[in-house]
Amino acid sequence: MTKTDAMLYAADRIRVNSIHPGFIWTPMVEAHLRASGATDIEAARRETGLLHPLGHMGEPDDVAWGVVYLASDESRFVTGAQLAIDGGYTAH
Repeated sequence: MTKTDAMLYAADRIRVNSIHPGFIWTPMVEAHLRASGATDIEAARRETGLLHPLGHMGEPDDVAWGVVYLASDESRFVTGAQLAIDGGYTAH
């Protein structure tokens, strides 16, 4: 959809990009770990973080800075991009 919409709206000078976050430490992820039976939430957080090549889970600011880039003039020549902010999770 990102690439299709980027092509569809390029003539109108509308850029279309998408962000694909991995495990980001949020209340939703914490609730998921608890619902999965984790009793030591910090240990579960570390264990989940080790699934990522960078060795830790992301923070909301990690995603926010990607959004800031795509919303800025610095990305004025970027359209149709799918930005994975996932600590390398989808790279392996």
